[in-house]
Amino acid sequence: MDGVSPHHTYHVESSALVNASLERHRKKKKEDENDPKHAEVDSPPRLSCEDFTVEFGKEQIETLIETWGVRSCWRHSLDFLYVTELEHCGVFHYRARFSAPTARQPISQTASVFFGVEVSKFAPRATPLEVHFVVESNRLVNTSGKHRFRETWLTDVIDSKKRFSFLF
Repeated sequence: MDGVSPHHTYHVESSALVNASLERHRKKKKEDENDPKHAEVDSPPRLSCEDFTVEFGKEQIETLIETWGVRSCWRHSLDFLYVTELEHCGVFHYRARFSAPTARQPISQTASVFFGVEVSKFAPRATPLEVHFVVESNRLVNTSGKHRFRETWLTDVIDSKKRFSFLF
């Protein structure tokens, strides 16, 4: 598999998560090959992350979203999309749809945030899960704990959709 999702109905943002995972793995593998102390031969056998479930992934993402500090006017729903099996990990794809309904506009536009939870097939169970996210219509792959989520990303997506809808 070349990193592109076989699920053509899902957004490009979701496949960007897989491509980012593949690129990180290729980079790490190249570093390990050049550094004898990290060679695979010297590595102890590792256990797979057998305890991971789709529901556990949803809980992890909900916990992450709570840390973002978005205003209480925002509502969201979180859905599991699919899993992509790669050589070194499985990437579980989720989508959170955010909206800010008001009395004047109870059914408002939505902004999606796509998540990829990497579950290593080789890392010890205690290894923290890698959670990456991409905001709809953006290509930057963010990593939880390394990038700070900005509420303005959601409003920017919704504003651009509103501007675009007025053209037609």
